[in-house]
Amino acid sequence: MFHAFDNPAAARPVARAEWMALLARAPLALLQQALQPHRNATATATATATEWLRRPETGLYMVQGRAGGTGARFNLGEVTVTRCALRHRTTASTPGAVGVAYVLGRHHEQAELAALADALLQTEGHHHDLNQHLLVPLRQHLDRRAAERQARTQSTKVDFLTVAREAAGQDDANEERE
Repeated sequence: MFHAFDNPAAARPVARAEWMALLARAPLALLQQALQPHRNATATATATATEWLRRPETGLYMVQGRAGGTGARFNLGEVTVTRCALRHRTTASTPGAVGVAYVLGRHHEQAELAALADALLQTEGHHHDLNQHLLVPLRQHLDRRAAERQARTQSTKVDFLTVAREAAGQDDANEERE
């Protein structure tokens, strides 16, 4: 099942649910590269710029599936997820935006960076910059990975009608030789 954030419209602004879905799938290296200037600015500005609401913690989530995509739900298995929440203040007097992140795996730094990006994307001063330097490259990276996965899948595709025709053609050729 595809969600709205899997197929964004070209002219519509990126909503929070969409960028959180992108950040959840973002590789650590891309997050580090895009958020490095913001992390440096936060470190030099004040010690209270980032306040932890929930430090990164790892746990398990039950993943459910549906038979055929439409049948009754069943428990497929458990996945490891790391989550965190923080409040990022741009000035000492403002309450700041709350950033939340959930990422697959045990990557505490990845969850922390995704939560920081979520908080920064909610502020007007950082939204446009992060959209251009983080979300657009991230969307391109994920599109490339999907295309590569599709190409690998396509290379293993078997057309059974063609196989049946080839097998029938070989049987006819064997009969003609006899």
